[in-house]
Amino acid sequence: RVQVLESGGGLVQAGGSLRLSCTASGLTSDAYAMAWFRQPPGKEREAVVCIDDSRGRTYYRVSVKDRFTISRGHARGTIYLEMKNLKPEDTALYFCAEVDGICSPSWPNVDTWPYWGQGTQVTVSS
Repeated sequence: RVQVLESGGGLVQAGGSLRLSCTASGLTSDAYAMAWFRQPPGKEREAVVCIDDSRGRTYYRVSVKDRFTISRGHARGTIYLEMKNLKPEDTALYFCAEVDGICSPSWPNVDTWPYWGQGTQVTVSS
């Protein structure tokens, strides 16, 4: 079974930065993709960014593409999310997810991802 764990959330002021980390363990597929999703309080979960592990191809949500950057770590199943110029609208519970294969066509869908972390809270104050 794949286990996903994310961390790095916290409380920051608007304009600040945070770096989230995620590790997916127990991977058995040669090809896999990982993504970040977020769920603002009282709202539905939404896709943020996805990355194909094999070639590093990325897909960004329009509202974050100029401020957030996803990257792969040296260890298998490890990704990061560098978030800069954070806004109050970015406040949400951020989830890391994994799926065998590639981002497309799973991204930006929510229900097609089988493995999820428990979330890390990001709160941006104004």
